[in-house]
Amino acid sequence: MPDMLVKLYELPEIPSEAAYASQSGVTVRRAIAPEKHVVTKWIGEHFGPGWVSEAEAAFARSPVSCFIAAQDGKLIGFSCYDATMRGFFGPTGVDPEERGRGVGKMLFLYAMQAMRSEGYGYAIIGGAGPTEFYAKTAGAVAIPDSSPGIYKGMLKL
Repeated sequence: MPDMLVKLYELPEIPSEAAYASQSGVTVRRAIAPEKHVVTKWIGEHFGPGWVSEAEAAFARSPVSCFIAAQDGKLIGFSCYDATMRGFFGPTGVDPEERGRGVGKMLFLYAMQAMRSEGYGYAIIGGAGPTEFYAKTAGAVAIPDSSPGIYKGMLKL
């Protein structure tokens, strides 16, 4: 899977967090430190220990660089940036039962907006899985010869 590049200065317009919650019933917001154990446990159960490590790195930043999506007090998705490396987006995931509702899109775009507001001009999506989604959603383009990129030689269990 290639890495992809996003021009943060050309992001599409998105609703405010309050407007999105009002229209969808889903709250998307930046996570806070006291939620770390809840979020990382959920990530481990749904996506595995590697993604937990990256989310823990996102929680170690200030501000926390992890967004969460919740509905009726239940976590249904997350997205991180500046976790694996500075300027990188990911990991991100949505509960399989909640996919197809646009939650992943909003998690991605709120993270992109946050990176832009923190002074980044570009974001890199590391090892982008759904490349067509990222291209359609934010005009992301594949970076030639970027696989396996920073993940080359990564230790795994």
